Amino acid sequence: MSANTIKTIADLLRAGDSEAPAIGAPERATLSRAELLRLVERTGGALRALGIKQSDAVAMVMPNGPEMAAAFVAVASWAAAAPLNAAYRADEFDFYLGDLDAKALIIQGGPDSPARAIAAQRKIPVIELRPDESGPAGSFALSVPFADAGPAQPGADDVALVLHTSGTTSRPKIVPLRHRNLAASARNIAATLALTPQDRCLVIMPLFHIHGLVGALLSSLSAGASVHCPPGFNALKFFGWLDQAEATWYTAVPTMHQTILSRADRNADVLARRRLRFIRSSSASLPPQVMKQLEDTFGCPVIESYGMTEASHQMASNPLPPRPRKPGTVGIAAGPEVAIMDLGGNLLPRGGIGEIVIRGENVTAGYANNPKANADAFTNGWFRTGDQGVLDVDGYLSLTGRLKEIINRGGEKIAPREVDDVLMDHPAVAQVVTFAMPHDKLGEEVAAAVVLREGQAATEQELRAFAAERLADFKVPRKIVFLPEIPKGATGKLQRIGLAQRLGLSA
Repeated sequence: MSANTIKTIADLLRAGDSEAPAIGAPERATLSRAELLRLVERTGGALRALGIKQSDAVAMVMPNGPEMAAAFVAVASWAAAAPLNAAYRADEFDFYLGDLDAKALIIQGGPDSPARAIAAQRKIPVIELRPDESGPAGSFALSVPFADAGPAQPGADDVALVLHTSGTTSRPKIVPLRHRNLAASARNIAATLALTPQDRCLVIMPLFHIHGLVGALLSSLSAGASVHCPPGFNALKFFGWLDQAEATWYTAVPTMHQTILSRADRNADVLARRRLRFIRSSSASLPPQVMKQLEDTFGCPVIESYGMTEASHQMASNPLPPRPRKPGTVGIAAGPEVAIMDLGGNLLPRGGIGEIVIRGENVTAGYANNPKANADAFTNGWFRTGDQGVLDVDGYLSLTGRLKEIINRGGEKIAPREVDDVLMDHPAVAQVVTFAMPHDKLGEEVAAAVVLREGQAATEQELRAFAAERLADFKVPRKIVFLPEIPKGATGKLQRIGLAQRLGLSA
């Protein structure tokens, strides 16, 4: 089956060697592609017996692990899979299950999840998923009878995955992703990383997030490669898992990379024994200092890429060597077309700063039930990402900030990442996030939250003086707070918007 004919998740599975490994996990035998396909077919029969149609949303509340990986592939082949964060509270489950109009809830784990009670209130059928510990990784049974439905035959334009935007500044929007979107993105990532059947990805990103689902799982399956799925991210166990998996790569957000680096000195034996082919970073800007430390520690290239849910993950990526990687950029277009647009909807030449826009087969056709959001998001066939950036003469894309995160200090615009990068050069700084702080006259003022390196010390005055030597005066943070840990979202991304309020700060 040629790449151009692979338009669905089922196509991805059927394209590889049926006896090749698909899903592994710590202390478990590996599930083959043939066994995964069989699990997909039996799950399809169970869903169809319940009356679940291809267009119906099926919510999934499960911990990370091989069962989540296998169940996602199975459900997405027969319905619109809607993975939810198992850590949500009752009111969050109530919102998401209602907004999705979920026709069933698949849940794994004990009886304490509030999702069960919310599903009962909404009269949504609950399907219990029970891992088969005696079988290979990813094997499971359902509380409804399996039935053989035969091969899954979804259409390329059927919705396979439904996710919500983060909703940081507004009501979360529903992003439906079709089979053709996911298949195209998986192919794009596999091509960017030159994945082969010999590759194995250690999956530490959550499998309710597009980065884990497509950046790690589907990209691997599309290349005939395999994944190793531990139960979530645990820095204390990471190196042991990496070793046991014989992984050739992993993908994560920058905060995870930084946590991994903090444990590297204790795991020199694994680092010497287990040479990765590359490390991938996405979903947030990777400080160049962290990129260098990763490459020095692991002895392999770090590939920074740029993704978002509406693009089925990847939009741009730095290429593998020997092609040049540019630290501080997110690389070149890697799948969809990428351009820069001004406020009037005009495309800008190289070097112009504006909004990053994309179009291509991996891009969603639009938000569900939200004509206003779609009118705002699409201009002349281009999807507006909400990110500000610039393309250099070689076509490498630099992100200058999220448009909603740009700090407007009395009309002077400050990109938080520029301040982050300067403060990260201070030898005592381990992590930093710059954000807007309310100001009664200027509207907004610059503030920063800093985590210091273990055993290091610095004062607010010292860091402000350090920044003042490298930044224009209006960009220097007027307030710097020291925290043991910077607040993060469920996927490990730093949260700029609302941070001043959370910390009780105003100028």
